[in-house]
Amino acid sequence: MKNRERSFFARIYSALWRTLSVTYKLPVAALKYLFAPPNTNQSRRDLLQGRIWKFIPSEKFPPLVMRYPTKYAAQCEDKSSDVKPRSIAGINIDPVPATNLGLRSVSRTLPVFRPPGAIDEFQFLSGCTRCGDCITACPYEAIRKAPERLGSIAGTPIIEADTAACMMCPDFPCIDACEPGVLTKLRPPIMGTAKVTEHLCLAHHHTTCTVCCERCPVDGAITVTDGKPMLNEETCTGCGVCRYVCPAPENAILLMPAFSRPRLASP
Repeated sequence: MKNRERSFFARIYSALWRTLSVTYKLPVAALKYLFAPPNTNQSRRDLLQGRIWKFIPSEKFPPLVMRYPTKYAAQCEDKSSDVKPRSIAGINIDPVPATNLGLRSVSRTLPVFRPPGAIDEFQFLSGCTRCGDCITACPYEAIRKAPERLGSIAGTPIIEADTAACMMCPDFPCIDACEPGVLTKLRPPIMGTAKVTEHLCLAHHHTTCTVCCERCPVDGAITVTDGKPMLNEETCTGCGVCRYVCPAPENAILLMPAFSRPRLASP
């Protein structure tokens, strides 16, 4: 009988101890969470001042320069596209909305490479005087006038990496020479993005080749892993040097111009 009583009281004591333990650990864990050292991009001061947006990961924000179409491009289109149009016998009777020239470009970025610091393509074409000062200022003769076959953009400055790539001068004399301001240091000097075509790359076919990494003017844009070049999209500026120096029989570097570039604020 005494053993049963002892067992009974032991179970009660164990249950009470577990309950007290949990009751103690919960506030301790909460205090540790509240007073834990913040991450480098988060602080309690931001929380207290209401700047909760800093807690949102950076990938949730659209990039300043869009390298190629993404979900953010779709968001820039008419958001009412989800609403089914009114129709009679299959004929749309909704009025055609007016084009808002202040919110988006009339002209998409054309498949050409502009010099570093080029602004939104529509603003670029509207402001560029085709004076050629940026072409004269380039010490590597990488900037040239668009040929007549390109129609409306003929005479505007472009870069053709197959002929002469941008060397990413530290002081960007082409930007300093641009009086209309369509080239500006207020915007990132991203012209596009490079990609390695693996089935054409010599290094991916058991051949020692690191020319693109050695000649790249942008630190960290190209690294060599296991003898193979790897491009860092976040660092690459699309200067085209890697394509210009690629020794593969069929060039292994694919260059893509930026899909969209930032606009300048209206004065």
